[in-house]
Order: sequence, then structure tokens, then C-alpha cells
Amino acid sequence: MAGILHPRPGRHQPPRRTDAVTPPRTGHAADRAHQGFCFDGRCRSPPPARSTTLNTYYAEALSVALLAAVLVCAVVRPWGWPEAVVAVPAAGVVVATGAIPPAHAAAEAARLGPVVGFLAAVLVLAQLCADEGLFRACGVWMARSAVGRPRRLLAQVFVIASVITAVLSLDATVVLLTPVVFVTAARLGARPKPHVYACTHLSNTASLLLPVSNLTNLLAFAASGLSFTRFAALMALPWLVAIAVEYAVLRRFFATDLDAGARAPAGTAAPEVPLFALVTVACTLGGFVLTSVLGINPAWAAMAGALVLAVRALVRRRTTPVAIVRSAAVPFLAFVLALGIVVRAVVDNGLASALAHLVPHGTALPALLGIAALAAVLANVINNLPATLVLLPLTAPAGAGAVLAVLLGVNIGPNLTYAGSLATLLWRRIVHEHDTEVGLGEFTRVGLLVVPAALTLAVVALWGALRIVGG
Repeated sequence: MAGILHPRPGRHQPPRRTDAVTPPRTGHAADRAHQGFCFDGRCRSPPPARSTTLNTYYAEALSVALLAAVLVCAVVRPWGWPEAVVAVPAAGVVVATGAIPPAHAAAEAARLGPVVGFLAAVLVLAQLCADEGLFRACGVWMARSAVGRPRRLLAQVFVIASVITAVLSLDATVVLLTPVVFVTAARLGARPKPHVYACTHLSNTASLLLPVSNLTNLLAFAASGLSFTRFAALMALPWLVAIAVEYAVLRRFFATDLDAGARAPAGTAAPEVPLFALVTVACTLGGFVLTSVLGINPAWAAMAGALVLAVRALVRRRTTPVAIVRSAAVPFLAFVLALGIVVRAVVDNGLASALAHLVPHGTALPALLGIAALAAVLANVINNLPATLVLLPLTAPAGAGAVLAVLLGVNIGPNLTYAGSLATLLWRRIVHEHDTEVGLGEFTRVGLLVVPAALTLAVVALWGALRIVGG
């Protein structure tokens, strides 16, 4: 019967009746039926399906090139551009060219969305604490209590920087505390370098304790499946051990600067304690614990704390709505989302399979050491945020211990090079603004003394915590 599609009859098979009902084909018969079709006695092969994705080789090359461009521009920031100026178009390119399916890009954005919201709330909270005078009060207290002794000042900087980093995030330490430390050292006539180095090293190392301390922590927290309190319990000992190593090394390395002496400040008034800000921060920390127990996103607690301080600051006219929005660092949040999509494209196009052979399996001590070392190396090659995004999917199946070992590597490891973390790059700019030079050679030498020892001992401490607390 003309005009009816039917498969070509076999060589020894009689022609089928065209008025008979042909049963549906399954299995190999269905596959053969799709290999050729006959119409009016002429058989043709079906047209090839159009692919909306790039060839794997080209997709991988494009993704890697775009990631490199994003990271270079984030480090250099040509003409003072925000990081998002290059990252957002790069994310659009990997989606538009098919290097990553739109569904995968949407899934990555959905995964990072709560993390970015949490980060925005913490950044606003930290800035409002600064508006309340929290960091100025810390500087005055350090100047009064150090009484001309640089070694005591270093110890005070370690305590304050560790607490601020853990509670208000590493950005607060780099952006808000570092200038205060410069002013305090100048008031005492002390050499600033040991104390300023403490700020940058602790902005990374002291960010191990809480999920809110670092963006990498937020990502690891989401991947670990741990509660807020269990995360803190497991990381408390590694946090203390790493800080102790940092203090011992910096105190020894900068012994000459610390022995130079300083003068006691004359007639410095006692600082006014920003009680409202301290109570709000304490309540926010309690909110983190409560939301974790109730299974609610801790970002709501951070938003509540930021809202309380924002309302107070607006009523007292200490800030404006525009300043509050600016403190959320919206371009940086867009950068984080876009970077996540670009990294996902790199992972999907071959990096995951390449690294899968290098990632140790299990949570025994040698495996944890290997995971942390790999994370530290990768953080210094491609920056710690992309390294976290790459390694978490590979280590999460092994359990919380492996995820936390990644966190040790990407948080302690960046103290080895300038490019290890965005916080270090930002710290370098602030140092230059205060007419202080930090040589690459000196920075690297300090890192070589600190990072291997701190990372190794912190991993051992994590292994012990996993045995005591349980992962």
C-alpha cells in the first residue's frame, strides 16, 4: 500500500500483509527498524540528530580557558573591575555553547543559592558590627593592654583575629580588622609586619571552626550532612592546633621585629564596649545552633541578626539602605555563582575523572592526609574556592571526614601563595594602601614554614576528633 512506512522485508521472509496489524517491535528488532526506512520502495537512513553540545575535547578546552580567564581577572582585577565582570559572561558562554547543559547550570546555581544568601547575610552583619564600633573598640583595647610590648600585641591580635574570623567570617578580619591593626601598631610605635601577617594567615587558618567562617566552609557544610554543632565539634581541635602552629612560627620568624620594642600609649581612654552588637552576634550564634537542630537553613539566623543591626543603624542614621546593600557585595555574590557554573563545566568535561584517580578513598589517617595535601596543592594552583567546588563531589561519598579534610587543605593551604585565596589578594591590596610592602619571597618563606606543619598536625587532630566525636 503506497504511502505506508514499513521495514524492508528479509531475504527469506515473505512480504507482510499490508492490511495486517504489525505488533510493536522491541529489543534488537526495534534497533534494526531504526537503521533504515522504506517509503514507496526507496529506503533511506534517518537524518543524524543535531547535537546541542560541543565535542568533549572542545568543551573541555573552552571550559579550562574560561576558568583560567576568570581566575586571572579575579587576581589582577584590571582597571579595578569587579570579579563578576568576567565571570558572569564566562558562565553565559559555557551554557550558550553547550559546554554545560542548561539543566546542569541551573542545578549548580540552585545548589549554591542558599550558600550565597548565607554569605550575603554574614557580610552585612560584619559591616554593621563595624558601624557599631566593634573593631575600633578592639583596637583601643589592644593598644591599652599591650602597654608597649609587641609580643603581647601579637598574642592579642591572634585572639581577636581568630574569634572574628570564626564568628564574622574571614572577610571581616581582612577588610575590617587589618586597618585597625595598622593603626594600633602605629599608635604603639611597633613594627606592623608580624601583626599584619597574623591577620592574613588567620583569615584562612582560623576560618576552620564554624560553617559561617568561610565560603568554603559553607560549601563543605552543605556537602557533609553534619549539623552546625557537630561540624564545630569536629573542627574545634584542628582549629586550635593550626592556630598554635601559626603563632609559634610567626613569633619565631618575626623575632627581630617583635624585639624592636614599642611605647606605651599615653592617656588612651577606655574603649566604649559596643554591647548591643556583641549581644546581637551572640544571639545570632545561638540562632545558628537552633536552626541546625530544627533542620532550618542557618542563613535565616544570619539574616535575622543582620536585620536587627540594620534597623538600629537606620534609626540612628549611622547607615543608609544603599550602604547596607553595598555591604552585601552583590558583584562578588554574582562572581561566586558564575564561578560555580564555570567550574561545573570543567568538572563535567574531564577534570572529575582525572582527579578521581588521585583522590584517596576512606577516612583512615593516610587517606585524610592525602586528601588534605591534594586540596592544598589544588588551592594554590586554581584558588581555594574552585578547588573546593571540584573536590567536594569527589570526596562526599566517603563521608564527612573526607569532606573536612578537603576543608583543611583549602583553608590552610592558601597561606603558601598569594593566589591561594581571594582573601589573601584582598589583604595584599590593603597592605599596599598603608604603604607597606610584603615581598613574594618573604610571604612564600613564611608559608613554607607554616603550611606543611599546620596542615599535617590539623589533619591528625581531625582524625582524632572523628574517633572521639564520630563523623
